[in-house]
Amino acid sequence: MLDKIQSFFGFTTMPYGRGLAPGMLFRSADHAQAAARIGYGIDTRGITVITGEVGVGKTVAARAAICRAEPARHHLIYIPDPTIGARGIYHHVVTALGGKPSFHNAALVPQARDALAAESAERGRVPILCIDEGHLLDHHALEALRLLTNHHLDTESPFATVLLGQPTLAAKMNLGVLAALEQRITVRRHMTGMTSQETAGYIRHHLQLVGRSDPLFTDDAIALIHQSGRGKPRNVNRLALSALIA
Repeated sequence: MLDKIQSFFGFTTMPYGRGLAPGMLFRSADHAQAAARIGYGIDTRGITVITGEVGVGKTVAARAAICRAEPARHHLIYIPDPTIGARGIYHHVVTALGGKPSFHNAALVPQARDALAAESAERGRVPILCIDEGHLLDHHALEALRLLTNHHLDTESPFATVLLGQPTLAAKMNLGVLAALEQRITVRRHMTGMTSQETAGYIRHHLQLVGRSDPLFTDDAIALIHQSGRGKPRNVNRLALSALIA
């Protein structure tokens, strides 16, 4: 089926895929602003919170920003499923940095904190703790993040934190019981999606990547895709592919 579609339209590969290199991504204003804020958070070793509805491009913006950071000077610790809880987060951090997690919780917290500090101080690499689906973090897990950021009498943190989640993440962070964590946030951004003009540019950009420079989609078709997909890249991908298959 894919071969037939590629042959019919003269594509070098299927468009609207998820595996594009960061340099090939379409940079809408929303994407650029989110990536720039994440980059700033990494440079300052702060906490960055990026929120937005499903499919708006939060993870893609984070991937673009992290890929622009020098690999030799950074160590990515990616947690795609935060339902592992507070202990799971500590365990993941220690394991990712080459340690053997302690069985006792009382020892695991300082072990994770020390591992993050050692990565920066001894190996010269700044850890980037990136947690996806952050809206699924419960109170204990968010408190675990705050404990990790407590470093040497509130001096500069040895690592950067990036939290990605749906809008409910921002609501959780505003709860009074999490005020200590909320006050540590360096920068935040709520992503809303692409404008109609950006959706048009996005659709044509992806076609050019696979060898079609002509306007394969009509203006009316693009307008309908934007309206139905609400400017969210994932929806636009799905609708554009469905149109090509049809």
